[in-house]
Amino acid sequence: MKFAIALFSPPHAPSSRRALRFAEAVLAGGHEINRLFFYQDGVHNASGGVVTPQDEADLPAQWRAFVANHRLDAVVCIAAALRRGELNEEEAKRYGRTAVSVAPPWELSGLGQLHEAAQQADRLVCFGGA
Repeated sequence: MKFAIALFSPPHAPSSRRALRFAEAVLAGGHEINRLFFYQDGVHNASGGVVTPQDEADLPAQWRAFVANHRLDAVVCIAAALRRGELNEEEAKRYGRTAVSVAPPWELSGLGQLHEAAQQADRLVCFGGA
């Protein structure tokens, strides 16, 4: 079965950990993830600038390793990212900013990527959000 997974919550929210564990279980069960999509405050999971307290799990680092190790398509909504100050190198240059917080394996792209993922997957599973 093909899954698309959307995450709307920041790294410190329980749903971010649940989403990661679900994604790990999907692959362990022999299924496929056609795309991970990070939207709203979920874009912070792709940030290299999040500093996690020593006594908490570093969810952004865990997500980064998971995406890289499994070579997954991991898309961060560009509009939500820009609004929250999460920039890749190209967008930092475009807007004259010095800080870059989003780097590979993440890709900044539009909301259409979520729509496309939902159309191509057997199931779209969403975590977090209002």
